[in-house]
Amino acid sequence: MNKSILLATLLAAVALTACGKKEEAAVVAPVAEAASAAASAVDTAASAAASAVTTGAEAAASAVVDAAASAVDAAKK
Repeated sequence: MNKSILLATLLAAVALTACGKKEEAAVVAPVAEAASAAASAVDTAASAAASAVTTGAEAAASAVVDAAASAVDAAKK
């Protein structure tokens, strides 16, 4: 009986080791794809944020110019 338990344990260890090696190789590809997708999403978000900041800065600069022109016009009167 002790030999049967030892043999069953040895077979289980071999089976788990063999399954683990196959599974690790399969996990690498989805992780690489997910990393690529995440990098693309971050790039898109960064571009959108930069565009929004640029648009906001242009609007603020235009408002400052308009306010300065109004102040100059008011000072002339």
